[in-house]
Amino acid sequence: MGSVQEIRLAHGGGGRYTQQLIEKIFLPAFTNPQLDLLNDSAILDLPVSRIALTTDSYTVDPLFFPGGDIGRLAVCGTVNDLSVAGARPLFLSAGFILEEGFPLADLERIVESARAAAREAGVSIVTGDTKVIPHGKADKCFINTSGVGVVERDPPLESRVHEGDVLVINGFMGRHGMAVMTSRKELGFSSRIESDVAPLNHLTARMMKAAPGLHAMRDATRGGVAAVLNEMASQASLGVELTEEWLPVTEAVNGACEILGLDPLYIANEGVVVASVSADESETLLKAMKKDSRGRDSRVIGRVCREHPGRVVMRTQIGSHRIVDMLSGEQLPRIC
Repeated sequence: MGSVQEIRLAHGGGGRYTQQLIEKIFLPAFTNPQLDLLNDSAILDLPVSRIALTTDSYTVDPLFFPGGDIGRLAVCGTVNDLSVAGARPLFLSAGFILEEGFPLADLERIVESARAAAREAGVSIVTGDTKVIPHGKADKCFINTSGVGVVERDPPLESRVHEGDVLVINGFMGRHGMAVMTSRKELGFSSRIESDVAPLNHLTARMMKAAPGLHAMRDATRGGVAAVLNEMASQASLGVELTEEWLPVTEAVNGACEILGLDPLYIANEGVVVASVSADESETLLKAMKKDSRGRDSRVIGRVCREHPGRVVMRTQIGSHRIVDMLSGEQLPRIC
């Protein structure tokens, strides 16, 4: 874009600079027949009458962290929200809110990461928007993404969770939240923890095909696994019992949490799905999950019970029980 190396207010003014931003950065990355028309709305052909629609906004700090960045996060987060609702993601929108002075090289890096994530998930970014905020009035880059997917079977819902269901998880807890936190320079961590941010739609499709008795799925983002399980227990009016020694946590995440006084159960993930499945299909489901690259570490973490309805209780390694409640505040600021 000539000698211009950073975002200017003119990039959001609708004129020549806006056109250059679209033509030089966004169109080459996200090119597809719908987007290339440059209409205000994308006209989409949907193969079924039932769709899922979701939207989310992303404000992570720092923008680049081990294992990902805000571009990958925005695409994967929206793809995963559709996926755990039982939908097959097809199309995304992407709205960029940029601060004046933001380096164009960083924007190109974020856009390329979003493109790669969309390709990995098999979705198209078909429409978007860019706004530029005066210097000091925003913080570098925010992204809003919305997604559309088709629903081809009855969706898994928390209200369908049954007594006796087995609770399974596909991977280790807390990697995304700790990757973001430990990459903040003021904390001075020497260990490198990589975020698990990834699209889960191929894994969830495999799960739904393998187990008709899959009653509920949730991606454990803000609030972590604890929030997801509390929502399941509340919606189903049943209890959840976890077994502490079954919970998957890496040594690096566990060590960082101990230093910061945090509980991995409450740390955000961006590549973790928690599912409730009928007990007689749990082994079949786990075998199917482990065939996917995002599910190799899948395991059982607990069960659904009639006791303590609406609550999550964990059986600890010393044989006691403790309540795993919902967070009453924000543990980690600006992680997604």
